[in-house]
Amino acid sequence: MAQQSKGLSSSLPIPGETQKMKKKIMVTVPMISLWVLFGLACGQSASVPKATSEAGNPQRREVTGHVLTSTTMPAVRLEFDKNFKYVGNHSFVLYDVANAEQHFFVDADKEGRVKRLYWIQFEGYLPTNTHAYRYKGDNVVNIGGLDFIADSYARNVKANPGRADSDGSRARAFLENKGYRIAGDDITMQRLVHLVDEAKRNELMIIYIEDLSGLGLTAADLAPDGRAAARWEEISRGLLERAQKGLKVVRSGSGQ
Repeated sequence: MAQQSKGLSSSLPIPGETQKMKKKIMVTVPMISLWVLFGLACGQSASVPKATSEAGNPQRREVTGHVLTSTTMPAVRLEFDKNFKYVGNHSFVLYDVANAEQHFFVDADKEGRVKRLYWIQFEGYLPTNTHAYRYKGDNVVNIGGLDFIADSYARNVKANPGRADSDGSRARAFLENKGYRIAGDDITMQRLVHLVDEAKRNELMIIYIEDLSGLGLTAADLAPDGRAAARWEEISRGLLERAQKGLKVVRSGSGQ
């Protein structure tokens, strides 16, 4: 996600430094809002020469049924399981440095309680700066021919509402305006980030969320010192599998 300036988080300050991603996906569970988590940035900006940014233009993307098609940055088609309902999109400039375009597919009941959620974000730095996305991750999965940096978390969604201008807060406000909310207070999240261009100025981010209450567990239970810590490897592996199962990624051509 975009940085406000070099070395700063794209959302509010997070207690402690961002955790380095491991080959074996590990859990970190400070009590933090889901929407703060949406704004969590593992990347850092850096100077790059002659880079341009094309993300965040709604005219480059459209949704028909359960299929989201992007014509550039990247050229890709995302096909979602029929149980996920498309609830809309919006675009904005994030921290005055990047274009961001968000799309949401939810699996919710009639009262708007969300059990599962896909949050898609196309993002790219503006041509007025020289920032680049830097992720400290070495766990990479290939989905539909695209490489995604993958990390997963367990979180409690009540603490810390986050900054009003973060992408996470904007996501929350958008969904709440549509009448949706997470069913429980504890969730698991799988984040997948694809860096689109060689200059690392544009990214496609896919976040998959599940309500944790169905397992009879809390985020605290899955903390390193929690009563179910030993189960995290199994749970996170299943989370990644389900995130991929509900989504098909199809590259549209050989270009970006």
